[in-house]
Amino acid sequence: MPEVPLPGNSCPAGVENCPTLQEIQRLQLQCKQLERQLQIDHLTRLFNVRHLFAALDQEMERTRRTGLPTGLIMIDLDHFKQINDNFGHQTGNQVLQWVSRLWQEKLRRIDIACRYGGEEFAVILPGTRLAHAVRAAERLRTIVEASSLEVDNHNIRITASFGVDTYTLHEELAMDGFIQRVDQLLLEAKTTGRNRVCHRAAEARREPTEISTEERAMLFVGRWPTTE
Repeated sequence: MPEVPLPGNSCPAGVENCPTLQEIQRLQLQCKQLERQLQIDHLTRLFNVRHLFAALDQEMERTRRTGLPTGLIMIDLDHFKQINDNFGHQTGNQVLQWVSRLWQEKLRRIDIACRYGGEEFAVILPGTRLAHAVRAAERLRTIVEASSLEVDNHNIRITASFGVDTYTLHEELAMDGFIQRVDQLLLEAKTTGRNRVCHRAAEARREPTEISTEERAMLFVGRWPTTE
């Protein structure tokens, strides 16, 4: 949301402690807070699907300008309907919040974790090659499989399925096509047994394993959502 321009951030009339200036600054702060809130899923505190589309479009454009690939992970919690059916939707919401916290602890600050809808999630990995994106997805899969949530004397365990791919320079692919490609890999993970990471294995094997200077520089960029 655009700010009202104030040259020198001072009162136009030159009045000390100008009430008009203070009111404008208060409204500007409220606008910034509202803009942040519109980007966030209020249940999980991850970014929402609206921000996912905007951020992915931006990162794919960055790939076209810099040559650094953009990784994308699509995630679906396995048999999540059974949790809602057996324990209720409130417990289901607690599970969604729990896995979101687990994943935030395993992601870099540059990664953009989003709730895609229902029990589906997506993570954008800026400047990340496929082999590294696959390893990131395996970390997310493993932490959920190895953990459990205690709710009302019930020990709830859950697993998740993952599809992973990268968008690279010179690909003639729109954002919708990229999402669809990763979603197909997620579907493969779900139909071949769940609790696994599916990706284009041949592509990952051809990539170098060392981190480039450009990729290392990306680690200093922070993008965690905030409502402050």
